[in-house]
Amino acid sequence: MSKNLRWRLITSLVVLVVFFAVGIYPILASQYGLPAPGWLMEKQLKLGLDLKGGVHLVLRVERDDALRLETETEMERLREALRTAGILVSGINAASPTQFRVDGVPTDQDAAFRTAAADVQTNFDRSASANGTYTFTMKPNIAIALRDEAVVQARQTIERRVNDLGVAEPSIAQQGTAGDQILVQLPGVTDVERAKGIIQSTGLLELKIVETGPMSTREELLVNGQVPEGMEILPGASDTPGLAASTVFYRVRRATAVSGRDLRNARPSLDENNQPAVSFTLSAEGGRKFGAVTETNIGRQLAIILDGRVQSAPTLQSRITTDGRITGSFTQEEVANLALVLRSGALPARLTYLEERVIGPSLGADSIRSGVIASVVGLALIVVFMLIYYKLSGVNAVVALLFNLIILLGLMAYIGAVMTLPGIAGFVLTMGIGVDSNVLIFERIKEELEANRGVRASINAGFGRVFLTLLDTHISALIAAAFLFQFGTGPIRGFAVTLSVGLLSNLFTSTFVSKALFELALSRRQQPQVASLSI
Repeated sequence: MSKNLRWRLITSLVVLVVFFAVGIYPILASQYGLPAPGWLMEKQLKLGLDLKGGVHLVLRVERDDALRLETETEMERLREALRTAGILVSGINAASPTQFRVDGVPTDQDAAFRTAAADVQTNFDRSASANGTYTFTMKPNIAIALRDEAVVQARQTIERRVNDLGVAEPSIAQQGTAGDQILVQLPGVTDVERAKGIIQSTGLLELKIVETGPMSTREELLVNGQVPEGMEILPGASDTPGLAASTVFYRVRRATAVSGRDLRNARPSLDENNQPAVSFTLSAEGGRKFGAVTETNIGRQLAIILDGRVQSAPTLQSRITTDGRITGSFTQEEVANLALVLRSGALPARLTYLEERVIGPSLGADSIRSGVIASVVGLALIVVFMLIYYKLSGVNAVVALLFNLIILLGLMAYIGAVMTLPGIAGFVLTMGIGVDSNVLIFERIKEELEANRGVRASINAGFGRVFLTLLDTHISALIAAAFLFQFGTGPIRGFAVTLSVGLLSNLFTSTFVSKALFELALSRRQQPQVASLSI
Protein backbone atom coordinates (compact mmCIF):
# COMPACT_ATOMS: atom_id res chain seq x y z
CA MET A 1 0.00 0.00 0.00
CA SER A 2 1.47 3.33 -1.10
CA LYS A 3 1.96 6.24 1.28
CA ASN A 4 -0.49 8.36 -0.73
CA LEU A 5 -3.22 5.71 -0.47
CA ARG A 6 -2.60 5.24 3.24
CA TRP A 7 -2.99 9.00 3.76
CA ARG A 8 -6.26 9.02 1.79
CA LEU A 9 -7.73 6.11 3.74
CA ILE A 10 -6.76 7.51 7.15
CA THR A 11 -8.24 10.91 6.27
CA SER A 12 -11.47 9.33 5.02
CA LEU A 13 -11.85 7.15 8.14
CA VAL A 14 -11.16 10.04 10.51
CA VAL A 15 -13.75 12.21 8.74
CA LEU A 16 -16.26 9.33 8.83
CA VAL A 17 -15.77 8.62 12.55
CA VAL A 18 -15.91 12.31 13.57
CA PHE A 19 -19.09 13.11 11.67
CA PHE A 20 -20.74 9.82 12.67
CA ALA A 21 -20.05 10.71 16.31
CA VAL A 22 -21.48 14.22 15.89
CA GLY A 23 -24.39 13.56 13.54
CA ILE A 24 -25.55 9.95 14.00
CA TYR A 25 -24.52 8.75 17.46
CA PRO A 26 -26.47 11.39 19.48
CA ILE A 27 -29.64 10.33 17.63
CA LEU A 28 -29.00 6.67 18.42
CA ALA A 29 -28.14 7.55 22.02
CA SER A 30 -31.41 9.45 22.55
CA GLN A 31 -33.46 6.71 20.88
CA TYR A 32 -31.91 3.66 22.57
CA GLY A 33 -30.49 5.11 25.80
CA LEU A 34 -26.83 4.70 24.83
CA PRO A 35 -24.21 6.48 26.96
CA ALA A 36 -23.08 9.84 25.60
CA PRO A 37 -21.45 12.95 27.13
CA GLY A 38 -23.61 16.03 27.58
CA TRP A 39 -21.53 18.22 25.24
CA LEU A 40 -22.09 15.68 22.46
CA MET A 41 -25.84 15.48 23.07
CA GLU A 42 -26.01 19.28 22.80
CA LYS A 43 -24.79 18.91 19.21
CA GLN A 44 -27.70 16.65 18.32
CA LEU A 45 -29.39 17.66 15.07
CA LYS A 46 -32.27 20.00 15.86
CA LEU A 47 -35.71 19.59 14.34
CA GLY A 48 -37.62 22.50 12.84
CA LEU A 49 -41.17 23.61 13.49
CA ASP A 50 -42.74 21.40 10.82
CA LEU A 51 -41.07 18.29 12.27
CA LYS A 52 -41.21 19.01 16.00
CA GLY A 53 -44.47 20.94 16.20
CA GLY A 54 -44.92 24.38 17.74
CA VAL A 55 -46.15 27.86 16.87
CA HIS A 56 -45.91 29.78 13.58
CA LEU A 57 -46.68 33.51 13.79
CA VAL A 58 -46.51 36.37 11.32
CA LEU A 59 -46.72 39.84 12.88
CA ARG A 60 -46.79 43.33 11.41
CA VAL A 61 -44.91 46.16 13.14
CA GLU A 62 -47.11 49.28 13.22
CA ARG A 63 -44.24 51.58 12.32
CA ASP A 64 -46.27 54.78 12.63
CA ASP A 65 -46.26 54.21 16.40
CA ALA A 66 -42.50 54.80 16.46
CA LEU A 67 -42.94 58.06 14.53
CA ARG A 68 -45.78 59.15 16.81
CA LEU A 69 -43.69 58.40 19.92
CA GLU A 70 -40.78 60.46 18.59
CA THR A 71 -43.12 63.34 17.70
CA GLU A 72 -44.82 63.32 21.12
CA THR A 73 -41.46 63.10 22.90
CA GLU A 74 -40.12 66.15 21.06
CA MET A 75 -43.42 67.95 21.60
CA GLU A 76 -43.29 67.42 25.37
CA ARG A 77 -39.61 68.32 25.40
CA LEU A 78 -40.46 71.64 23.75
CA ARG A 79 -43.35 72.19 26.15
CA GLU A 80 -41.01 71.80 29.14
CA ALA A 81 -38.43 74.10 27.51
CA LEU A 82 -41.08 76.80 26.96
CA ARG A 83 -42.34 76.47 30.55
CA THR A 84 -38.78 76.83 31.83
CA ALA A 85 -38.20 79.91 29.64
CA GLY A 86 -41.49 81.46 30.73
CA ILE A 87 -42.95 81.53 27.22
CA LEU A 88 -46.74 81.24 27.23
CA VAL A 89 -48.38 79.77 24.11
CA SER A 90 -52.01 78.95 23.29
CA GLY A 91 -51.41 75.25 22.74
CA ILE A 92 -49.12 72.51 21.52
CA ASN A 93 -50.85 69.65 19.71
CA ALA A 94 -49.86 66.70 17.53
CA ALA A 95 -51.34 66.96 14.02
CA SER A 96 -50.09 63.59 12.68
CA PRO A 97 -47.50 60.91 13.54
CA THR A 98 -44.80 63.12 12.00
CA GLN A 99 -46.05 66.63 12.74
CA PHE A 100 -47.04 68.86 15.66
CA ARG A 101 -48.15 72.49 15.85
CA VAL A 102 -47.51 75.31 18.33
CA ASP A 103 -50.19 78.02 18.41
CA GLY A 104 -50.21 81.51 19.85
CA VAL A 105 -46.54 82.36 20.24
CA PRO A 106 -46.42 85.98 21.52
CA THR A 107 -44.83 88.38 19.05
CA ASP A 108 -42.51 89.88 21.64
CA GLN A 109 -41.27 86.39 22.60
CA ASP A 110 -40.75 85.10 19.07
CA ALA A 111 -36.95 85.26 19.28
CA ALA A 112 -36.93 83.48 22.64
CA PHE A 113 -39.25 80.81 21.20
CA ARG A 114 -36.91 80.18 18.27
CA THR A 115 -34.02 79.76 20.69
CA ALA A 116 -35.99 77.33 22.89
CA ALA A 117 -37.01 75.30 19.80
CA ALA A 118 -33.47 75.05 18.41
CA ASP A 119 -32.89 71.52 19.76
CA VAL A 120 -36.14 70.27 18.24
CA GLN A 121 -34.98 71.34 14.80
CA THR A 122 -32.34 68.62 14.80
CA ASN A 123 -34.99 66.12 13.67
CA PHE A 124 -37.84 68.46 12.64
CA ASP A 125 -38.24 71.18 10.05
CA ARG A 126 -39.91 74.35 11.34
CA SER A 127 -42.30 76.51 9.34
CA ALA A 128 -44.09 79.67 10.47
CA SER A 129 -47.55 80.93 9.61
CA ALA A 130 -49.91 83.69 10.74
CA ASN A 131 -50.93 84.46 14.35
CA GLY A 132 -47.75 83.08 15.89
CA THR A 133 -48.31 79.51 14.69
CA TYR A 134 -45.37 77.22 14.05
CA THR A 135 -45.51 73.74 12.49
CA PHE A 136 -42.77 71.19 13.13
CA THR A 137 -42.54 68.38 10.56
CA MET A 138 -40.25 65.38 10.93
CA LYS A 139 -37.45 65.35 8.37
CA PRO A 140 -37.97 62.63 5.68
CA ASN A 141 -34.64 60.92 6.33
CA ILE A 142 -35.40 60.75 10.07
CA ALA A 143 -38.84 59.24 9.36
CA ILE A 144 -37.35 56.58 7.08
CA ALA A 145 -34.66 55.73 9.62
CA LEU A 146 -37.20 55.48 12.47
CA ARG A 147 -39.44 53.18 10.41
CA ASP A 148 -36.54 50.85 9.63
CA GLU A 149 -35.21 50.97 13.19
CA ALA A 150 -38.67 50.14 14.58
CA VAL A 151 -38.76 46.83 12.71
CA VAL A 152 -35.16 45.92 13.59
CA GLN A 153 -35.66 46.83 17.24
CA ALA A 154 -38.92 44.87 17.37
CA ARG A 155 -37.19 41.80 15.93
CA GLN A 156 -34.30 42.08 18.38
CA THR A 157 -36.71 42.55 21.31
CA ILE A 158 -38.72 39.50 20.26
CA GLU A 159 -35.50 37.49 19.96
CA ARG A 160 -34.50 38.41 23.52
CA ARG A 161 -37.94 37.52 24.86
CA VAL A 162 -38.04 34.20 23.00
CA ASN A 163 -34.53 33.32 24.21
CA ASP A 164 -35.62 34.02 27.80
CA LEU A 165 -38.58 31.69 27.23
CA GLY A 166 -36.06 28.91 26.66
CA VAL A 167 -37.27 27.96 23.17
CA ALA A 168 -34.77 25.74 21.36
CA GLU A 169 -33.77 26.87 17.85
CA PRO A 170 -36.42 29.56 17.26
CA SER A 171 -36.65 31.18 13.84
CA ILE A 172 -37.22 34.96 13.82
CA ALA A 173 -36.84 36.90 10.59
CA GLN A 174 -38.06 40.01 8.79
CA GLN A 175 -40.16 39.50 5.70
CA GLY A 176 -42.82 41.16 3.53
CA THR A 177 -42.49 43.47 0.55
CA ALA A 178 -42.63 46.53 2.82
CA GLY A 179 -40.19 44.99 5.28
CA ASP A 180 -42.59 45.53 8.17
CA GLN A 181 -43.44 41.89 8.95
CA ILE A 182 -41.73 39.54 11.38
CA LEU A 183 -41.90 35.76 11.08
CA VAL A 184 -41.69 33.92 14.43
CA GLN A 185 -41.41 30.13 14.59
CA LEU A 186 -41.19 28.49 18.02
CA PRO A 187 -40.54 24.73 17.78
CA GLY A 188 -41.80 22.66 20.71
CA VAL A 189 -43.84 25.47 22.32
CA THR A 190 -47.08 24.18 23.88
CA ASP A 191 -48.28 27.18 25.94
CA VAL A 192 -49.29 29.26 22.94
CA GLU A 193 -51.18 32.00 24.79
CA ARG A 194 -48.26 32.72 27.15
CA ALA A 195 -45.84 32.91 24.22
CA LYS A 196 -48.14 35.28 22.32
CA GLY A 197 -48.70 37.46 25.38
CA ILE A 198 -44.98 37.85 26.05
CA ILE A 199 -44.13 38.50 22.41
CA GLN A 200 -46.86 41.08 21.82
CA SER A 201 -46.69 42.91 25.17
CA THR A 202 -45.32 46.38 24.56
CA GLY A 203 -43.46 46.34 27.86
CA LEU A 204 -43.28 50.14 28.11
CA LEU A 205 -42.40 51.18 31.66
CA GLU A 206 -42.88 54.85 32.63
CA LEU A 207 -42.56 56.67 35.94
CA LYS A 208 -44.62 59.88 36.14
CA ILE A 209 -45.68 62.28 38.87
CA VAL A 210 -49.38 62.09 39.81
CA GLU A 211 -51.19 65.45 39.80
CA THR A 212 -54.61 64.21 40.96
CA GLY A 213 -56.09 60.84 41.81
CA PRO A 214 -57.13 58.22 42.16
CA MET A 215 -60.74 58.97 41.16
CA SER A 216 -63.59 56.60 40.45
CA THR A 217 -64.39 58.12 37.05
CA ARG A 218 -62.39 59.78 34.32
CA GLU A 219 -64.76 62.78 34.20
CA GLU A 220 -63.78 63.84 37.73
CA LEU A 221 -60.27 64.60 36.47
CA LEU A 222 -61.32 66.82 33.56
CA VAL A 223 -61.12 70.62 33.76
CA ASN A 224 -63.96 72.32 31.89
CA GLY A 225 -64.55 69.01 30.13
CA GLN A 226 -60.99 68.85 28.81
CA VAL A 227 -57.75 67.15 29.83
CA PRO A 228 -55.43 69.94 31.06
CA GLU A 229 -52.55 70.70 28.74
CA GLY A 230 -49.41 68.75 29.55
CA MET A 231 -51.45 66.13 31.42
CA GLU A 232 -53.01 62.78 30.61
CA ILE A 233 -55.55 60.56 32.35
CA LEU A 234 -54.67 56.89 32.76
CA PRO A 235 -56.58 53.93 34.20
CA GLY A 236 -55.16 51.88 37.01
CA ALA A 237 -55.86 50.00 40.21
CA SER A 238 -55.94 51.32 43.75
CA ASP A 239 -55.83 49.85 47.21
CA THR A 240 -57.31 53.00 48.76
CA PRO A 241 -60.19 52.07 51.12
CA GLY A 242 -63.61 53.15 49.91
CA LEU A 243 -62.77 53.12 46.22
CA ALA A 244 -64.08 50.43 43.92
CA ALA A 245 -61.73 47.51 43.52
CA SER A 246 -62.11 47.69 39.74
CA THR A 247 -60.67 50.51 37.64
CA VAL A 248 -59.75 53.94 38.97
CA PHE A 249 -58.16 56.89 37.17
CA TYR A 250 -55.13 59.11 37.69
CA ARG A 251 -54.21 62.46 36.18
CA VAL A 252 -50.46 62.43 35.61
CA ARG A 253 -47.92 64.64 33.93
CA ARG A 254 -47.45 63.76 30.27
CA ALA A 255 -43.69 64.23 30.55
CA THR A 256 -41.98 61.00 31.62
CA ALA A 257 -39.62 61.25 34.56
CA VAL A 258 -37.98 57.89 33.82
CA SER A 259 -38.84 55.31 31.11
CA GLY A 260 -37.98 51.70 30.33
CA ARG A 261 -35.02 52.91 28.29
CA ASP A 262 -33.33 53.71 31.59
CA LEU A 263 -33.97 50.19 32.92
CA ARG A 264 -30.94 47.99 33.61
CA ASN A 265 -32.56 44.92 35.18
CA ALA A 266 -35.90 43.53 36.38
CA ARG A 267 -36.51 40.50 38.57
CA PRO A 268 -39.35 38.81 40.52
CA SER A 269 -39.49 39.70 44.21
CA LEU A 270 -41.94 40.18 47.12
CA ASP A 271 -43.49 43.38 48.47
CA GLU A 272 -43.85 44.40 52.13
CA ASN A 273 -46.95 42.19 52.40
CA ASN A 274 -45.07 39.17 51.05
CA GLN A 275 -47.01 39.34 47.77
CA PRO A 276 -45.46 38.82 44.31
CA ALA A 277 -43.88 41.98 42.87
CA VAL A 278 -41.24 43.03 40.35
CA SER A 279 -38.11 44.86 41.49
CA PHE A 280 -36.21 46.91 38.96
CA THR A 281 -32.86 48.65 38.81
CA LEU A 282 -32.15 51.76 36.73
CA SER A 283 -28.99 52.67 34.87
CA ALA A 284 -26.67 55.34 36.26
CA GLU A 285 -28.22 58.03 34.04
CA GLY A 286 -31.74 56.82 34.89
CA GLY A 287 -30.86 56.85 38.59
CA ARG A 288 -29.62 60.42 38.31
CA LYS A 289 -32.85 61.59 36.64
CA PHE A 290 -35.00 59.56 39.05
CA GLY A 291 -33.17 61.02 42.05
CA ALA A 292 -33.73 64.59 40.83
CA VAL A 293 -37.45 64.00 40.24
CA THR A 294 -38.12 62.20 43.53
CA GLU A 295 -36.15 64.76 45.55
CA THR A 296 -38.29 67.65 44.30
CA ASN A 297 -41.59 65.77 44.68
CA ILE A 298 -41.37 64.25 48.17
CA GLY A 299 -44.85 63.80 49.59
CA ARG A 300 -46.45 63.35 46.16
CA GLN A 301 -47.50 60.16 44.44
CA LEU A 302 -45.35 58.53 41.76
CA ALA A 303 -47.29 56.56 39.14
CA ILE A 304 -45.57 53.37 37.99
CA ILE A 305 -47.09 52.85 34.53
CA LEU A 306 -46.81 49.76 32.37
CA ASP A 307 -48.24 49.82 28.85
CA GLY A 308 -50.47 52.81 29.61
CA ARG A 309 -51.91 51.46 32.88
CA VAL A 310 -50.98 52.59 36.40
CA GLN A 311 -49.83 49.51 38.29
CA SER A 312 -49.23 51.33 41.56
CA ALA A 313 -48.87 54.92 42.83
CA PRO A 314 -46.82 54.99 46.03
CA THR A 315 -46.15 58.23 47.91
CA LEU A 316 -42.56 59.41 47.73
CA GLN A 317 -41.13 59.46 51.26
CA SER A 318 -37.52 60.25 50.34
CA ARG A 319 -35.12 60.59 47.44
CA ILE A 320 -34.84 57.41 45.35
CA THR A 321 -32.07 56.76 42.84
CA THR A 322 -31.59 53.40 41.12
CA ASP A 323 -33.96 50.86 42.71
CA GLY A 324 -37.73 50.57 42.62
CA ARG A 325 -40.55 48.05 42.81
CA ILE A 326 -43.78 47.41 40.91
CA THR A 327 -46.58 46.07 43.10
CA GLY A 328 -50.14 45.04 42.34
CA SER A 329 -52.44 42.04 42.21
CA PHE A 330 -49.98 39.74 40.46
CA THR A 331 -49.62 35.97 40.42
CA GLN A 332 -46.19 34.35 40.45
CA GLU A 333 -46.47 33.57 36.72
CA GLU A 334 -47.52 37.15 35.90
CA VAL A 335 -44.54 38.49 37.86
CA ALA A 336 -42.16 36.16 36.00
CA ASN A 337 -43.63 37.19 32.63
CA LEU A 338 -43.52 40.91 33.51
CA ALA A 339 -39.89 40.72 34.62
CA LEU A 340 -39.01 38.90 31.39
CA VAL A 341 -40.75 41.54 29.25
CA LEU A 342 -39.09 44.44 31.08
CA ARG A 343 -35.62 42.86 30.88
CA SER A 344 -35.93 42.37 27.13
CA GLY A 345 -36.79 46.02 26.53
CA ALA A 346 -39.90 47.78 25.31
CA LEU A 347 -41.25 47.23 21.84
CA PRO A 348 -40.96 50.42 19.76
CA ALA A 349 -44.40 49.88 18.21
CA ARG A 350 -47.52 47.75 18.43
CA LEU A 351 -47.57 44.32 16.79
CA THR A 352 -50.55 43.08 14.80
CA TYR A 353 -51.04 39.36 14.18
CA LEU A 354 -51.45 38.56 10.48
CA GLU A 355 -51.14 34.78 10.68
CA GLU A 356 -51.10 32.15 13.41
CA ARG A 357 -50.65 28.41 13.03
CA VAL A 358 -50.18 25.76 15.68
CA ILE A 359 -48.52 22.58 14.46
CA GLY A 360 -49.03 19.52 16.66
CA PRO A 361 -46.16 17.12 17.44
CA SER A 362 -48.10 14.22 15.90
CA LEU A 363 -48.11 15.99 12.52
CA GLY A 364 -44.36 16.49 12.88
CA ALA A 365 -43.89 12.80 13.69
CA ASP A 366 -45.84 11.89 10.54
CA SER A 367 -43.63 14.22 8.52
CA ILE A 368 -40.49 12.61 9.94
CA ARG A 369 -41.85 9.14 9.19
CA SER A 370 -42.73 10.13 5.62
CA GLY A 371 -39.34 11.76 5.13
CA VAL A 372 -37.46 8.73 6.43
CA ILE A 373 -39.48 6.40 4.20
CA ALA A 374 -38.81 8.61 1.17
CA SER A 375 -35.08 8.72 1.97
CA VAL A 376 -34.82 4.95 2.50
CA VAL A 377 -36.77 4.12 -0.66
CA GLY A 378 -34.74 6.61 -2.70
CA LEU A 379 -31.47 5.22 -1.32
CA ALA A 380 -32.56 1.64 -2.01
CA LEU A 381 -33.47 2.42 -5.63
CA ILE A 382 -30.16 4.20 -6.14
CA VAL A 383 -28.23 1.23 -4.71
CA VAL A 384 -30.06 -1.23 -6.97
CA PHE A 385 -29.50 0.93 -10.05
CA MET A 386 -25.78 1.47 -9.39
CA LEU A 387 -25.12 -2.22 -8.68
CA ILE A 388 -26.96 -3.35 -11.83
CA TYR A 389 -25.58 -0.74 -14.20
CA TYR A 390 -22.00 -0.39 -12.92
CA LYS A 391 -21.54 -3.86 -11.43
CA LEU A 392 -18.85 -4.02 -8.72
CA SER A 393 -17.90 -0.38 -9.27
CA GLY A 394 -21.42 0.40 -8.12
CA VAL A 395 -20.34 -0.73 -4.63
CA ASN A 396 -17.80 2.08 -4.70
CA ALA A 397 -20.58 4.60 -5.49
CA VAL A 398 -22.84 3.22 -2.73
CA VAL A 399 -20.07 3.43 -0.10
CA ALA A 400 -19.22 6.98 -1.20
CA LEU A 401 -22.92 7.88 -0.98
CA LEU A 402 -23.16 6.56 2.60
CA PHE A 403 -20.06 8.58 3.47
CA ASN A 404 -21.78 11.62 1.96
CA LEU A 405 -24.96 11.21 4.03
CA ILE A 406 -23.05 10.68 7.29
CA ILE A 407 -20.90 13.77 6.65
CA LEU A 408 -24.01 15.76 5.73
CA LEU A 409 -25.79 14.93 9.00
CA GLY A 410 -22.62 15.53 10.99
CA LEU A 411 -21.96 18.92 9.41
CA MET A 412 -25.55 20.07 9.94
CA ALA A 413 -25.40 19.04 13.60
CA TYR A 414 -22.01 20.69 14.10
CA ILE A 415 -23.01 24.08 12.63
CA GLY A 416 -26.32 24.02 14.53
CA ALA A 417 -28.52 23.83 11.42
CA VAL A 418 -32.17 22.86 11.86
CA MET A 419 -33.68 19.96 9.90
CA THR A 420 -37.03 20.91 8.38
CA LEU A 421 -39.40 19.17 5.98
CA PRO A 422 -37.92 21.07 2.99
CA GLY A 423 -34.55 20.12 4.49
CA ILE A 424 -35.48 16.47 4.09
CA ALA A 425 -36.22 17.26 0.44
CA GLY A 426 -32.73 18.72 0.20
CA PHE A 427 -31.41 15.59 1.89
CA VAL A 428 -33.00 13.35 -0.78
CA LEU A 429 -31.82 15.70 -3.54
CA THR A 430 -28.27 15.42 -2.18
CA MET A 431 -28.39 11.67 -2.77
CA GLY A 432 -29.32 12.29 -6.40
CA ILE A 433 -26.51 14.83 -6.84
CA GLY A 434 -24.04 12.38 -5.29
CA VAL A 435 -25.01 9.64 -7.71
CA ASP A 436 -24.89 12.09 -10.61
CA SER A 437 -21.27 12.91 -9.73
CA ASN A 438 -20.34 9.22 -9.67
CA VAL A 439 -22.11 8.65 -12.99
CA LEU A 440 -20.02 11.41 -14.63
CA ILE A 441 -16.80 9.92 -13.26
CA PHE A 442 -17.70 6.32 -14.12
CA GLU A 443 -18.74 7.17 -17.67
CA ARG A 444 -15.44 8.97 -18.19
CA ILE A 445 -13.58 5.94 -16.88
CA LYS A 446 -15.50 3.70 -19.32
CA GLU A 447 -14.54 5.98 -22.22
CA GLU A 448 -10.88 5.76 -21.22
CA LEU A 449 -11.08 1.95 -20.96
CA GLU A 450 -12.65 1.76 -24.43
CA ALA A 451 -9.67 3.76 -25.71
CA ASN A 452 -7.47 0.84 -24.49
CA ARG A 453 -5.78 2.79 -21.71
CA GLY A 454 -4.82 0.86 -18.59
CA VAL A 455 -7.14 0.55 -15.60
CA ARG A 456 -5.05 2.80 -13.35
CA ALA A 457 -4.60 5.37 -16.12
CA SER A 458 -8.34 5.27 -16.90
CA ILE A 459 -9.27 5.82 -13.24
CA ASN A 460 -6.82 8.70 -12.87
CA ALA A 461 -8.03 10.27 -16.10
CA GLY A 462 -11.67 9.80 -15.16
CA PHE A 463 -11.28 11.62 -11.84
CA GLY A 464 -8.84 14.20 -13.15
CA ARG A 465 -10.76 15.28 -16.24
CA VAL A 466 -14.18 15.33 -14.55
CA PHE A 467 -13.06 17.28 -11.47
CA LEU A 468 -13.40 20.73 -13.07
CA THR A 469 -16.83 19.80 -14.43
CA LEU A 470 -17.95 18.73 -10.95
CA LEU A 471 -16.49 21.91 -9.47
CA ASP A 472 -18.41 24.08 -11.95
CA THR A 473 -21.74 22.32 -11.36
CA HIS A 474 -21.37 22.38 -7.56
CA ILE A 475 -20.41 26.07 -7.50
CA SER A 476 -23.40 26.92 -9.71
CA ALA A 477 -25.72 25.03 -7.37
CA LEU A 478 -24.13 26.71 -4.33
CA ILE A 479 -24.79 30.14 -5.85
CA ALA A 480 -28.45 29.23 -6.32
CA ALA A 481 -28.62 27.94 -2.74
CA ALA A 482 -27.03 31.18 -1.48
CA PHE A 483 -29.76 33.24 -3.16
CA LEU A 484 -32.44 30.96 -1.70
CA PHE A 485 -30.96 31.45 1.77
CA GLN A 486 -30.57 35.21 1.38
CA PHE A 487 -34.05 35.99 0.08
CA GLY A 488 -36.09 33.02 1.34
CA THR A 489 -37.93 32.56 4.62
CA GLY A 490 -37.67 29.74 7.19
CA PRO A 491 -38.60 26.61 5.15
CA ILE A 492 -36.76 27.81 2.02
CA ARG A 493 -33.70 28.58 4.10
CA GLY A 494 -33.82 25.09 5.60
CA PHE A 495 -33.75 23.62 2.10
CA ALA A 496 -30.89 25.94 1.09
CA VAL A 497 -28.77 25.03 4.12
CA THR A 498 -29.22 21.28 3.61
CA LEU A 499 -28.47 21.58 -0.11
CA SER A 500 -25.34 23.68 0.50
CA VAL A 501 -23.91 21.32 3.09
CA GLY A 502 -24.78 18.33 0.89
CA LEU A 503 -22.99 19.86 -2.09
CA LEU A 504 -19.81 20.43 -0.08
CA SER A 505 -19.79 16.92 1.40
CA ASN A 506 -20.60 15.38 -2.00
CA LEU A 507 -17.66 17.10 -3.68
CA PHE A 508 -15.37 15.57 -1.04
CA THR A 509 -16.78 12.04 -1.20
CA SER A 510 -17.16 11.80 -4.99
CA THR A 511 -13.58 12.92 -5.72
CA PHE A 512 -11.55 12.04 -2.64
CA VAL A 513 -13.25 9.05 -0.99
CA SER A 514 -14.39 7.34 -4.18
CA LYS A 515 -10.91 7.46 -5.72
CA ALA A 516 -9.39 6.13 -2.49
CA LEU A 517 -11.76 3.14 -2.68
CA PHE A 518 -10.73 2.42 -6.30
CA GLU A 519 -7.05 2.61 -5.35
CA LEU A 520 -7.63 0.34 -2.36
CA ALA A 521 -9.35 -2.26 -4.56
CA LEU A 522 -6.52 -2.19 -7.12
CA SER A 523 -3.82 -2.40 -4.45
CA ARG A 524 -5.24 -5.71 -3.20
CA ARG A 525 -5.24 -7.36 -6.66
CA GLN A 526 -2.59 -9.50 -8.29
CA GLN A 527 -0.99 -8.16 -11.46
CA PRO A 528 -3.17 -10.02 -14.02
CA GLN A 529 -6.36 -8.81 -12.29
CA VAL A 530 -5.33 -5.17 -12.54
CA ALA A 531 -5.84 -5.31 -16.30
CA SER A 532 -9.67 -5.44 -15.90
CA LEU A 533 -12.29 -3.41 -14.03
CA SER A 534 -15.91 -4.35 -13.30
CA ILE A 535 -17.75 -1.23 -14.44
